[in-house]
Amino acid sequence: MTPAARLQAAAEILDRILGGAAAEQALTSWARASRFAGSKDRAAIRDHVFDALRCKRSFAHLGGQMTGRGLILGLLRAEGQEPAAFFTGEGHAPAPLSASEASHAPPPMPELVALDCPDWIAPELKDSLGPDFQAVLQALRHRAPVFLRVNTARITRDAAALALLDAGIATRAHPLADTALEVTANPRALQRSAPYLDGLVELQDASSQAVVAALPDLEGAQILDFCAGGGGKALAMAARGADVTAHDAQPRRMKDLPERAARARAQIALTDSPSGQFDLVLADAPCSGTGAWRRTPGAKWTLTPGQLARLRVTQGDILDQIAAHVRPGGWLAYATCSLLNSENIAQIGAFLARHPGFAQTRTLGLTPITGGDGFYIAILKRNHP
Repeated sequence: MTPAARLQAAAEILDRILGGAAAEQALTSWARASRFAGSKDRAAIRDHVFDALRCKRSFAHLGGQMTGRGLILGLLRAEGQEPAAFFTGEGHAPAPLSASEASHAPPPMPELVALDCPDWIAPELKDSLGPDFQAVLQALRHRAPVFLRVNTARITRDAAALALLDAGIATRAHPLADTALEVTANPRALQRSAPYLDGLVELQDASSQAVVAALPDLEGAQILDFCAGGGGKALAMAARGADVTAHDAQPRRMKDLPERAARARAQIALTDSPSGQFDLVLADAPCSGTGAWRRTPGAKWTLTPGQLARLRVTQGDILDQIAAHVRPGGWLAYATCSLLNSENIAQIGAFLARHPGFAQTRTLGLTPITGGDGFYIAILKRNHP
């Protein structure tokens, strides 16, 4: 496919997303119907689509319309490229620019348009982020780095970096965690590489790794990962010597965990109904995902005040559930990939008011300014009776 044909395909996919389709669903449907597209074509189109979703408001402003075509026009103008060079109508290129498209002169952008921030959530984000509001929102407009977690139960970070380099994948150590490597070249080769297939490295955001690193000593500890999802944190805790049991309210999310654990040579038990008490219970709770908008930009525009309110209720319920699974003298860890105080600090404050037998010992808040996703963790200790 030509560069122009890729832009036209991206515009068509974006129209489906604007019509209500989920981004991954729209991309998959297009790929299945377009067998002629090679892997490089699909990767380039995917990049165009996600770049446009991260910057939907500002690109529509630059392109003059909230359509797939308008977003692609805005993308090109944001990159300083001349749209007419691609909008030629030749072959599978987008149709030529209309007179109004060619003459569009966008006025200065309001702050929230330039930051690609939904209006309704901006006040709470400003309150939660303080002076970092603009810098964080700007960071969320760009692609997230690709991070790896080194399985230090089997290999050192330096040795893993050398093994990846032998596979043609360049990395550098990242300061957020002593297990973190940032991929700086050839990330698309990762899942075919020997270090990945041998379980020496796993894809995991650096902030997510920092959350695990913040936990108390895990050697020999019995741990319940209550909201395990795909199991990234469960694997990271097992690599630190913990005896991990993984649970998720939707067990299908854990379907790949046994295979991943086998590749990493880790032992992780799965359960649909956890029972008993543990040395540490971790809940990476369902949340707004505001800290991960770079990776799931569609969620930025589909989140509603009603959904956020329901998530807060769910978070409080989860905290109450896991409290019973923490043995006296044990630890409760509550994490989200949210930037909002109402899902983080306020939830812990309300929990402590309901459960005076717990005491907060540490909190950690991270934003994309530090390189990884936005993450929050609070670590609480249960007092002995």
